[in-house]
Amino acid sequence: MKIYAIEDLPKTKIIEFFKLHWGSTEMVISSGVYDCSALDGFAAVNEEDNIIGLITYIIKYNECEIISLDSIEEGKGIGTRLVQEVENLAIKKKCELLKLITTNDNLLALRFYQKRGFILSQIINNAVEKARKLKPEIPLIGNDGIPIRDEIELIKILN
Repeated sequence: MKIYAIEDLPKTKIIEFFKLHWGSTEMVISSGVYDCSALDGFAAVNEEDNIIGLITYIIKYNECEIISLDSIEEGKGIGTRLVQEVENLAIKKKCELLKLITTNDNLLALRFYQKRGFILSQIINNAVEKARKLKPEIPLIGNDGIPIRDEIELIKILN
């Protein structure tokens, strides 16, 4: 597995990845509406030159926000490595905080990020209902049959 900055890969490959795994390149969360294919990030690529993981982020002031993280093969360290890349970059850029938002049904993400030092910082009630007004294809029911309703912000203090 090799890690590349997104800008070093063909944009069409990034767009195809998001369409395959998210349905589109658009991400709607309470912090904004993002075209993930236009964001900075890193991609994990296997020996066959296929993207097996991808992370995007934005930096505002002294905060770095992870906008998306996908790993095709779970349990192989791909997601961890991509988060570490963003964390290292955020530290170099003098960010004090690394944060992200996930939905209440995403128990895998909640477990993943907490195991890597993130803490729950805020629940944004009914945030997904507002997001559906901009992106109606967001499903009503998510993982494990849990209604998708709220967003949860997780943070990690960088020192």
